[in-house]
Amino acid sequence: MGVSELMVATCVQGVIFSLFAAQPVLVIGFTGPLMVFEEAFFQFCKSNGFEYIVGRVWVGMWLIVIVVVIVAVEGSFLVRFISRFTQEIFSILISLIFIYETFAKLIRIFKAHPLILNYEHLNTNITYHPDERAYPNTALLSMCLMFGCFFIALYLRGFKTSTFLPGPIRRMIGDFGVPIAIFFMIAVDISISDAYTQKLVVPKGLTVSNTSARGWIISPFGEKKPFPVWMMFACAVPALLVFILIFLESQITTLIVSKPERKMVKGSGFHLDLLLLVFLGGVASIFGVPWLSAATVRSVTHANALTVMTKGPRPQIQRVLEQRVSGILVAVMVGVSILMEPILKMIPMTALFGIFLYMGITSLSGIQLWDRILLLITPKKHHPPVPFVTRVPTMRMHLYTLIQVICLVILWAVKSSTFSLALPFVLILTIPLRMFMTGHVFTIMEMKCLDADDANVKFDDEDD
Repeated sequence: MGVSELMVATCVQGVIFSLFAAQPVLVIGFTGPLMVFEEAFFQFCKSNGFEYIVGRVWVGMWLIVIVVVIVAVEGSFLVRFISRFTQEIFSILISLIFIYETFAKLIRIFKAHPLILNYEHLNTNITYHPDERAYPNTALLSMCLMFGCFFIALYLRGFKTSTFLPGPIRRMIGDFGVPIAIFFMIAVDISISDAYTQKLVVPKGLTVSNTSARGWIISPFGEKKPFPVWMMFACAVPALLVFILIFLESQITTLIVSKPERKMVKGSGFHLDLLLLVFLGGVASIFGVPWLSAATVRSVTHANALTVMTKGPRPQIQRVLEQRVSGILVAVMVGVSILMEPILKMIPMTALFGIFLYMGITSLSGIQLWDRILLLITPKKHHPPVPFVTRVPTMRMHLYTLIQVICLVILWAVKSSTFSLALPFVLILTIPLRMFMTGHVFTIMEMKCLDADDANVKFDDEDD
């Protein structure tokens, strides 16, 4: 599987999901945890002599069986146990993955194109790509394009609340800050023609990534050789892991996007959305395209873009424009981009790294855990007048923050280890941990302030 399969899956499944989902604000896509599973399952099939692409078909079939059973017994009721404690840990984990991967890719560029005085005697075996050699100025230009794209997009994000230009123009510039930043970096990259930068790789036409290895339809009984019968049933185990990943990512993302402070009018259909996502993924396995899930960072960014704020020095959320048009257009444009190879190949990859960094950092905004992490280095006199500050002793609040940070570190360690498939199970363990802390480590009142679903929690001694 490659870029072609991912773009087709995002287009087709994105349009169907946006049309029929109960919560159309969600943006579905290929996520980091799913990539970790795909890599682990590929290595397992390769080491045991199984056809990976055929094994995915049987995993997809078992996915359909599992989701039908779970929805029939209303298994999504388990989402009530996923409190803010777990949601915030998961949200920051995904944001950190975006930020970490951005700098990891930039470091790879610096290793491939090191800063030296004389490039003529450089060892050409050190490459960023098999067909490349080290080029002068590439690393510095790549860094400038990445940070330039990031800072322009970040500045334009807040431009809508500035005092420049009329209101409609400000809002339009703020809403289209990301593409404006990318266009600026394309212009900079083109103007510096004597320095090499890696460009976006886009497939030509609607073909699979490796036409010599497979087609668009995958035979469940084997492509090059027969697939073992016992493995057809054994695929139920990896299917359960995939289902847990999609369940946790999608349900937690729905909870984050639909927080009470966003003041959404339409409710969220956890069963319907889960059924749509997993069923579409199961069918997609037959065509050899990736499974998709609700992408947390992209969904939060989408919800933020649709949020209307009040005017004044301290803007508050007024409403969210809940509609299906933007989700459908995004999915359609992803599909159309397959035919836009001459244009898209002009985009420098490092400009996209800047967008990933932008998405990772901006998605931290509004996460209470991140706010409390910043309070660790903020003098007490500057703490905000919110319930988890005013009604909880400062050291107790910091203890709660420390416990969440430790959980976050453990999850990161598991993700980076050979036991990465255990990530969903470790994340689930934060639920009973939160239940144990209530009444044993923290009082019920403290937990109500620290772990409330609504940021503006009400108490009995307050007026409605």
